[in-house]
Amino acid sequence: MSGAEDQKRIAALAAVELVKPGQLVGLGTGSTAEIAIDGLIERTRAGLRIVCVPTSERSASRARAGGLTVLDEPPADGMIDITIDGADQIERGTLNLIKGLGGALLWEKIVAASTRTLVIIADDSKLVTRLGGAVPVPVEVVRFGWESTASRLAALGCRPVVRRTDGAIFVTDSGNLIVDCHFDPIADAADLEVRLSNVVGVVETGLFIDLTSKAVVGSDAGVRIYHR
Repeated sequence: MSGAEDQKRIAALAAVELVKPGQLVGLGTGSTAEIAIDGLIERTRAGLRIVCVPTSERSASRARAGGLTVLDEPPADGMIDITIDGADQIERGTLNLIKGLGGALLWEKIVAASTRTLVIIADDSKLVTRLGGAVPVPVEVVRFGWESTASRLAALGCRPVVRRTDGAIFVTDSGNLIVDCHFDPIADAADLEVRLSNVVGVVETGLFIDLTSKAVVGSDAGVRIYHR
């Protein structure tokens, strides 16, 4: 197991210990979130009783296979108590995020916006001074006219690339496409999120601004918790 994988594991398992009996728990998507889902499965087998809301069909399938109680979507009449999810980048200080390389950014943001405590888990390579640069900002767009939408995104200063898997255009669980927008390091992520969201054809962006409650980050020295 590589150092990064060890770091993700200790971060995910530390976050799982924050979950309390009777809570409604959001389940993230991606390799790091899957470690947390497996950790929650083990805790429920030991007696923990929780109900979960997944951020993707993939996470829902993994949770159900492990015996977790899973809702189809967030409840209309209440908040999710805690969500554990990964991130592609975490900005130091603000804890603003880039998410969506796993293809679930829309559902992830809906769950995050419905959550009292959003806990982000990661290895320490995900911590950056500025978002962007080496990691693109995923932007979910509707299929109709996606090429013209990508052109409008390019006008904001990025290099847009429609996401493909094995040569075929990737389609999200909601039936949309993802355009990965390659920006230089982003000086003002909050401003960029607004400008991206205002582009006609954009459904949601992978910039998560002012949503994170804490980041649980694994390193070779152990786990460190960052608070916003």
